[in-house]
Amino acid sequence: SSVKQVAALFLGLFITIALCHIHTLHSLVTVIGTWIIIKSSWQHAPALSLSWTFLYLLFFRLVTWFDLPQPTPFANAIQLILTLKMVSLANEVHSFHIEKKRDVSSFAKSPVIGGLTQEPSLFEILSYSYCYVGIMTGPFFRFQTYMDWLKQPSPLALPRWEPCLQRLKMVPVFGALFLAVNHYFPLSYVRTDQFLDENIFFRLFYMVAVFFVFRMRFYAAWCGAEAGCISAGLGCYPEKALSKPGGGPTVNYSPDPTSEEKYDFKTIQNIDCYNTDFCVKVRHGMRYWNMTVQWWLHHYIYPNAPFKSYALRAGWTMLISAYWHGLHAGYYLSFLTIPLCIAAESAMESAVRAKLGPSGQNAFDWIHWFLKMRAYDYMCMGFVLLKASDTINYWASIYFTMHVIAVGCIIVGKVLRGGRREGRKGEKGQTGEGGKTENPEEKTGQKTE
Repeated sequence: SSVKQVAALFLGLFITIALCHIHTLHSLVTVIGTWIIIKSSWQHAPALSLSWTFLYLLFFRLVTWFDLPQPTPFANAIQLILTLKMVSLANEVHSFHIEKKRDVSSFAKSPVIGGLTQEPSLFEILSYSYCYVGIMTGPFFRFQTYMDWLKQPSPLALPRWEPCLQRLKMVPVFGALFLAVNHYFPLSYVRTDQFLDENIFFRLFYMVAVFFVFRMRFYAAWCGAEAGCISAGLGCYPEKALSKPGGGPTVNYSPDPTSEEKYDFKTIQNIDCYNTDFCVKVRHGMRYWNMTVQWWLHHYIYPNAPFKSYALRAGWTMLISAYWHGLHAGYYLSFLTIPLCIAAESAMESAVRAKLGPSGQNAFDWIHWFLKMRAYDYMCMGFVLLKASDTINYWASIYFTMHVIAVGCIIVGKVLRGGRREGRKGEKGQTGEGGKTENPEEKTGQKTE
């Protein structure tokens, strides 16, 4: 495992230095700073590492203000993944010390769900940070996942090529669709005066095409990145470990030498293409997209939000996610529209869907799915146009359609619920928050949480 560790580190460092040159120092400073925090104050390491890495991200993005050279896109990609890794590492070390203080008797027997068995050294932190697997593309994986990879007893015996090819088989299709649709619907056209002369239906359809191009690009990239992890054997666990994207195993497991183990690579799964497109709810759509980062947000940001309501906590998480992506106003306009959409769908589910019969609920779900896709089309425009002016100009050209629909749904939901106060308690008991009378497809979405 030491040969594997050194080889993975040096290959990762070679890639980083070759593509980032002097900007490699940014990632190195981030790693050293996190190591100092962990060594000097493990009790406060989770909060301090989040503050340190996010403040450094701000400096990294504003380096030109200090007469320093602008980092390359490669350096930016590495910095984003590294930020996730360092915050996760600090949390893992904190958990290790807490478990050690409790002196739990089963701690030594369950290193997988119990966490680390010892505090990592600087060399181990560096080797995790610069491991070549997913160094720029992701997916994010925890330090524990990395250590499990190094300690695999018989890595060559693990099933790799079949799942690897399974992930790669659609990449040419996604790539071809990306190139074809992007050719006929270039994003640059949205910024022209001619675009505003087009009729409203064309302008509305354009966001559908742009989001399709956006999805195909990331489907191809992430499926390829997952295949890279699979070919290296990273994130391979027995199915009985019940692994989750980003987090890894969720239950104790022990290899059974008498039976042939079945393995999966769910730990490094970053995209579920089918469910991204066909799940019903806005809130579920997020769970299938960039799944390892969603796990990170769900475990390290969402629980610590300074709010109690689901919509506000989701808003806080989206704000942090927007900041992690960058400082462009389009990110914030897009991400902060998500809580509004979640509030709208919750209002309509509890006020309308809960009162319908099976066929009515089925029709409601189809309309809900259609509006969910249009909401993501709409929000994607901010994500790709980046500038506040460009985003607002486009949204204005389609009369802020999705904002109007979302606010309308919230008002209708409040009116309908207000008119039936007597039955409210019974309805709430039946459907829970946001009318969660889930269909089987939506239940699948909840499992990734």
